[in-house]
Amino acid sequence: MSHNKREDILEAALELFAERGYDATTVPTIAQKANVGAGTIYRYFENKEVLVNCLYQECVQQLAQAMIWDEPLQDVPIRLKFKHIFMQISKFACDHERALAFIDSHTGAQFLDESSTRMFQSFLDTIRHVLDEGKSQGILCRLPSNVLIAIVYGSLVELFKLIRIGAIEQSPSLLDQVEECCWNAIRVH
Repeated sequence: MSHNKREDILEAALELFAERGYDATTVPTIAQKANVGAGTIYRYFENKEVLVNCLYQECVQQLAQAMIWDEPLQDVPIRLKFKHIFMQISKFACDHERALAFIDSHTGAQFLDESSTRMFQSFLDTIRHVLDEGKSQGILCRLPSNVLIAIVYGSLVELFKLIRIGAIEQSPSLLDQVEECCWNAIRVH
């Protein structure tokens, strides 16, 4: 745990929400895991719903930042943009496996506020923009972009679930092969 109580609370909440879900995680359980009193949590967060939204937004922001290019997007082929997005999300999932599990299991939940929903949509819009560009160039299938996102992002999320539970072992070769399969699933043949 860090020396910052707020960070301790968020770290404990992430672990518990990712493992147990929102409904099965109580404020006293978070407090115990964070080694703080339950009242301390309410100094930082008005209630559990505010806490989960704050955590969700932080995790989505980290994921979105992981996708940012180090170079300008102009004059970069769609194939390289796709590979970059895939590999950056994979790297995020490797480095922050609980965060990806938490995002996945809480996206679309009724307790997420408008800001949380908007932030996740903005993350998807970054991917959607690249997919739309690929479709306009005739490189990617002309399916709705949300379908293409489901094929690629959904595959990544499921892959990292399998890695997290130990059903498969992660390796750079595996990620390269899965990336190639996802590209082949959405490109025009």
